[in-house]
Amino acid sequence: MTTPGDKKDSGDQDCKSRTAKRKASPEKKTPIKRRRVADQAGPSTSSDVVKGVKRKVVQDEEGTTKKAKRAKLLDHMSGDEEQASSSLDSGKGEFQARYVEEHQLGEGGCGAVFAGYRIEDRFPVAIKHIPKNKVYCKVADESGKKLSVEVAIMLKLAGEAEGSVGISAPVSLLEWFDIGKELILVLERPVPAVDLQKYKAEKGRTLPEDKAKVILKQLVDAVKELEDKHIFHRDIKGENILIETGSDVPRVRIIDFGLSCFVKQRSLYRIFYGTPLHTPPEWYRRSCYRCGPTTVWQMGVVLYEALHARDFSTERFLAKKLSIKKRLSAGCRNFLEACLTTVPEKRPTLEELQLHPWLR
Repeated sequence: MTTPGDKKDSGDQDCKSRTAKRKASPEKKTPIKRRRVADQAGPSTSSDVVKGVKRKVVQDEEGTTKKAKRAKLLDHMSGDEEQASSSLDSGKGEFQARYVEEHQLGEGGCGAVFAGYRIEDRFPVAIKHIPKNKVYCKVADESGKKLSVEVAIMLKLAGEAEGSVGISAPVSLLEWFDIGKELILVLERPVPAVDLQKYKAEKGRTLPEDKAKVILKQLVDAVKELEDKHIFHRDIKGENILIETGSDVPRVRIIDFGLSCFVKQRSLYRIFYGTPLHTPPEWYRRSCYRCGPTTVWQMGVVLYEALHARDFSTERFLAKKLSIKKRLSAGCRNFLEACLTTVPEKRPTLEELQLHPWLR
């Protein structure tokens, strides 16, 4: 069992970045821009410097110089590189033969997303381009090869929900391509749909309590299902929640698993990935956080922003500069206050939230 004094992070052992490891302070001013940690700085990397050393040319028994041998080896390497390049070109050609890419939908710390459609049947898709230097976390697949955690998680979700495109709360991964310096993920694109931030803006900056309840009930069920599958999204917020608007009842879809990870039993995380404005209080006080309590805190943040015409900030909330509307129903206030309990052990579990009277 990992304790706060352990040096190594039990939840993020495969993550390259260690830039967010130092303890945050609630007194420091947080930028207003809603950025994720991955937006602020990529992983710090170092490369070994190999100094050039002149070496005496020595002939072997066959009279071949080491320089000649090295040239021969480079010729073989060049051939391998040509084969790899051909494979990458083939992957890119395969993508272009199947999909048409259109206008950009958005951009975050892990890549840019474009609208598009599948040529075969004009099925709408979202096309996400992820530079490999922004793949912050990796996991070993069955063959031992390192794979982007985002791809691994979406493959797991797709495998467990085979044939259910458009049914599961997380949007489905349809196909993915590795084309050298970047990954291309082809994802389901619900139409018509807008993210929760835009949905709220279209409704006059805040949602009526009854509409917020419909969204929160679906969202809690969705993240509980992820937790049951040992998946921690880590960045549930308005921009990562799509609202399908094609029917009278808004439907919740979850997007952007770029900062997500697989959860081991009692995993404790000491590297913060997510939106700094929404950092759970325990990160400030203990420099660590867990999946369940953090996700419950995010439920509170989402609900707070849905019902209030302002962005949430953990620092401002802890400083009592943000307050919960008194005109909300007693049940809604109780749900919100429970989610935003500053001590993580005192927050309800996701299962307890599902049974909360306000959602029933």
